Amino acid sequence: ARPAVTPVAVVLPAGGSGERLGGATPKQFCAVQGRPLVSYTVQAMERISWISDIIVVVSPEKIETMKSIIEKYGHKRVTIVKGGITRHRSIFNGLKVFTEDEFSNHLLRKPEVVIIHDAVRPFVEEDILSKVVVAAKEHGAAGAIRPLVSTVIASAADGCLDHSLERAKYRASEMPQAFLFDIIYEAYQQCTDYDLDYGTECLHLALKYCKTNAKLVEGTADLWKVTYKRDLYAAESIIKDNLSQQVCVITDVKEAAAQVGFLLQESLKSQTKIEAISVSLSKNNSHLQNVISGQCYNFVCVNDKKRAIQETQQVVDMLEKSNIPLLYPVVLISVHLDISENISFSIGMEELTRIKKFAREAKNENILVYGLLIQYK
Repeated sequence: ARPAVTPVAVVLPAGGSGERLGGATPKQFCAVQGRPLVSYTVQAMERISWISDIIVVVSPEKIETMKSIIEKYGHKRVTIVKGGITRHRSIFNGLKVFTEDEFSNHLLRKPEVVIIHDAVRPFVEEDILSKVVVAAKEHGAAGAIRPLVSTVIASAADGCLDHSLERAKYRASEMPQAFLFDIIYEAYQQCTDYDLDYGTECLHLALKYCKTNAKLVEGTADLWKVTYKRDLYAAESIIKDNLSQQVCVITDVKEAAAQVGFLLQESLKSQTKIEAISVSLSKNNSHLQNVISGQCYNFVCVNDKKRAIQETQQVVDMLEKSNIPLLYPVVLISVHLDISENISFSIGMEELTRIKKFAREAKNENILVYGLLIQYK
């Protein structure tokens, strides 16, 4: 659901060193299935139409790296900002692009609500983002929470157990968090150096300096962040599973093909993430290109033209020219509708040979082409 708020911006602090991960590459820039983790998080935000600006805050030495990621994966609405030496200083710099010329080539339109989210939490969904934004508009601040997995204990000076907290009374603070922009910006302006250097919780700053009690919103299990090396393997598994559940149905604009595409979408939408697009492939279609660059790996191409293979060839060409890393084969099912009155139909040997040759060539590019011929009334 689109929150009744415009505009909404996102600040993604991505300047951490990733010490707990181990290795020289910060976790937000580690490749997961051939693509930097931060790119997945940016993609999750740019898919949401009501988010106007995405601010990515990175350390000075990673600015060029981030620029190349944006260019390679075609990210839109992104502004890169130089981070500070701590998380809070980086977030503050991210907010300043709306108020101070020093931090941006031109001031961006100040949002009513700003979302703060970790660059290493790539699996955030639109639903939880919408909930925290709506709650922030009403309460001034809001944040996602999750039940504690482990009991929190305190140790005494001798290293023995002193006391433990009753787990049912406490929650883990997660991301995303959302704030009325004026509240969180004022809080950061009033921060002490100690807060900026040692604090971690944005909701606490809003409470401490602006007397704003945040609304806590129950989050889902996919809000976890990549912290340790083992988390990268878990992220890889989730991304693979997500890709296998996404299907794009491409139909011609003609009535019969578009109708079949609609029926297919209706029958599959409860089982998978499916998107139907009616396009004329003879024209440069930016919507379809965005779907492909968004790493979709499963396509159904429906048409009723005599030379259906030409339409399929155009989709294959777009896939080959795209920048998506081929993690595993792309599946492309070409559905040809025969809407003629003649019930008996056949494909000539010459046409069949050409189709098989085309499929073999596509397979060399890691694209598996399948054909389906349907008599349609």
